[in-house]
Amino acid sequence: MFANASGGASILAARRGMVLALAAVLLASCGTGPAPDTYDLSALTPQVTAPARKRQVLVTEPTAVKALDSDQIVVRLGGSEIQYLSKAQWADRLPRLVQARLVQALENTGKLAGVGKPGQGLAIDDQIVSDIRAFEIVTGGSSVARVEISVKLLNDRNGTIRAQKSFSAEAPAGSGNPSFVKALDRAFASVTDDIVAWVLTSL
Repeated sequence: MFANASGGASILAARRGMVLALAAVLLASCGTGPAPDTYDLSALTPQVTAPARKRQVLVTEPTAVKALDSDQIVVRLGGSEIQYLSKAQWADRLPRLVQARLVQALENTGKLAGVGKPGQGLAIDDQIVSDIRAFEIVTGGSSVARVEISVKLLNDRNGTIRAQKSFSAEAPAGSGNPSFVKALDRAFASVTDDIVAWVLTSL
């Protein structure tokens, strides 16, 4: 009896081992597909006529709803239905990417005493607080890239809002992942130009 029980336990253990080995193979095969194409947003040098400002500006990371707070590229199919662009991703979470490019654009104007992100040790005069409300390809008929970013300019000394405004732009998107991303980049570039000009005239 004990011999048979031991033999049954050995068979059961062997079967469990086979199942675990098969599961490991399946999991490994899931990770062997081609990596998605990775896209970045352009670093801009806006041409602005506003005078130079002896102020240091902090650019906080934009807020965004969960669908936009990732490295996935959003496609709006119509109404409230959204999906993510297949086989494509941003180079970082979208809010961090937008923050980095806004910092670069403001720096590249040469009009401010300093521009940075939280934790970089600036003696801050003003903060740029923003919210990404749309950053998507809208399908249905002709595809369009749509970007909308709401911005508040805060006096860091007393916490008051100097100014606030929502900026938006669209660009025809064509078809296919590269065309979609280029259209989003163009729309974002237009919004960035407008934000930079507005910030420099509002300080």
